[in-house]
Amino acid sequence: MYCDSHVHIVGDVERYPQYPADRPYTTAPAALADLRRLGAARGIERFVIVQPSFYESDNRLLLETLVALGERGRGVAVVDTDASREQLADAAGRGVRGLRLNLYSRPGNRTAPLAAIFGATAKAARRFDGHVEVIAPLTMIRESEELLRRAEVPVVIDHYGLYGDATPTSAAGRVLLALLALPHVWIKLSAPYRNSRDPLAVTPDRAWLAAILGAGATRCIWGSDWPHTPLKEQQTGNAIPLAYRPLRYEDIVDSFLRALPSAELAERIMEANPARLYGFPDIGQG
Repeated sequence: MYCDSHVHIVGDVERYPQYPADRPYTTAPAALADLRRLGAARGIERFVIVQPSFYESDNRLLLETLVALGERGRGVAVVDTDASREQLADAAGRGVRGLRLNLYSRPGNRTAPLAAIFGATAKAARRFDGHVEVIAPLTMIRESEELLRRAEVPVVIDHYGLYGDATPTSAAGRVLLALLALPHVWIKLSAPYRNSRDPLAVTPDRAWLAAILGAGATRCIWGSDWPHTPLKEQQTGNAIPLAYRPLRYEDIVDSFLRALPSAELAERIMEANPARLYGFPDIGQG
């Protein structure tokens, strides 16, 4: 059973407010029913719901969605540093398997250094045998190489490491690949457009894909990044909900599968690896 390991669910803004007040955009609703319909057309029935930046630590919709998905859903939440053991246990009981650190989507200069926030989040993740998911540009990952290398919890790096203009053979690229060779570091092969000058790119960069697979294919998972946040040039304010990027879910899936060297590797990345990381039940039980 294939898994989309990186999606967001968005509710009506009246019930699920988006933050902060001066955010650069407001998104329209993106419903679970639509996601399940799109996934079913490509044999994808498991989903990992990731807390979007504009909900901050308000995980209500994420937890409600996990209840609706049952054993076919897992979650990555955002929690405050003072989250209690009981709150973490409740989230884990509903399917949360990771805690997210976002050093990419915050407006302005509100992002703290990874070294300043990683320890508390890792400590919280350890309380329920979870992992820490990091979304950060490769420059930040490079600066935190030793921190990530020594992490005592699994680390999941978003969106190909947000390598930007770096190549796999560059100094920063070599740092990322060295991290991916470690048994506790995973990476999401998701959102090629976040690493491309083409804001609608759906095909992975072949050099980077080959290098990442060579470094740690057993810890690669795939995600669509649905429903695809609005284009940057449209993000001029939060008064009116903006349309998502005009991308077709089936094109994203098909482009990724075509880029892989074998069907065996596709099964590993789309099924076996996410089942292991997120603790999905054996095929036939989920």
